[in-house]
Amino acid sequence: MLKKERFRKFLAYFTTHFPEPKTELHYGNPFELLVAVILSAQCTDKRINQVTPALFARFPDPESLAAASVEEVFSYIRSVSYPNNKAKHLVGMARVLTEQFAGEVPANVEDLQKMPGVGRKTAHVITSLIFNQPTMAVDTHVFRVSHRLGLVPRTATTPLAVEKALMPYIPAEYVPKAHHWLILHGRYVCIARAPKCSECALTDFCRYYEKIGLPGLGSAGVIEN
Repeated sequence: MLKKERFRKFLAYFTTHFPEPKTELHYGNPFELLVAVILSAQCTDKRINQVTPALFARFPDPESLAAASVEEVFSYIRSVSYPNNKAKHLVGMARVLTEQFAGEVPANVEDLQKMPGVGRKTAHVITSLIFNQPTMAVDTHVFRVSHRLGLVPRTATTPLAVEKALMPYIPAEYVPKAHHWLILHGRYVCIARAPKCSECALTDFCRYYEKIGLPGLGSAGVIEN
């Protein structure tokens, strides 16, 4: 199957069955989302949502977080992955945010990446979710699912390569949504160790399914959020 046809089927399915995907991270403003995304690296959204209510109550704005000690921040996030590094990143991020950006989360990737703990993926999550920009954040789910579906070539072996392979085939208005489509499909259906091919709605154009040939639902199934 030609790549353009795979993308056509991919977009047709999700725009029909899942037109308004949302992040599963809980946040109330851009600052809170930035904190949550930094914390979510190599950790589940469920765990982050358990930690952030108390963290946000204690540090409701960049100024309060910037004035905090790393040790105190650590005490709120000790149950997440890599809490020592993330505590340092959060305090450092808040200080840069207050000192260089007057406490306002910037709207471009380059400025976002000036802050500790903010790489390309995190910056793209912020610009797509908050500012609705056509930036594709490639996490482990996006990387895995885009390869399995055959949306990107096998030679795309880095997140940046996957991003560059996806972008030409997804209309700009769908890029922020496509990020969530791929994440949620990877989280609940196309699971890393045991993909649920028999429950998947995308088997009629999936390159991985073409290889293993299990019976699936084809275009009749609907992804559950």
